[in-house]
Amino acid sequence: MAIELKVGRFEPEYLGKLGFYLEALDRDVKKHHEQPAIGVLLCATKDSEVVEYALSRSLSPALVAEYQTRLPDKQLLLAKLHEFYELLSPLEDNAD
Repeated sequence: MAIELKVGRFEPEYLGKLGFYLEALDRDVKKHHEQPAIGVLLCATKDSEVVEYALSRSLSPALVAEYQTRLPDKQLLLAKLHEFYELLSPLEDNAD
């Protein structure tokens, strides 16, 4: 997994750089039994339409999200973490 943090708004060219990192991970780090690397791009702000256009032809699994400079409520964090693990569960089952 590659995680990139940007202090400004989302720019489409950030996906090119993230794609470069994902390719390097897949070629040089990934084991033969592992799934392709996933990219997470965190930006201070994003325009959803720009993100949609930028991701529309991307072949690499990537996520673009806004971040906050302070943590949300603990219960919300726990709920989101639980959702994340539920999303990963089918991927881990297929890896066996």
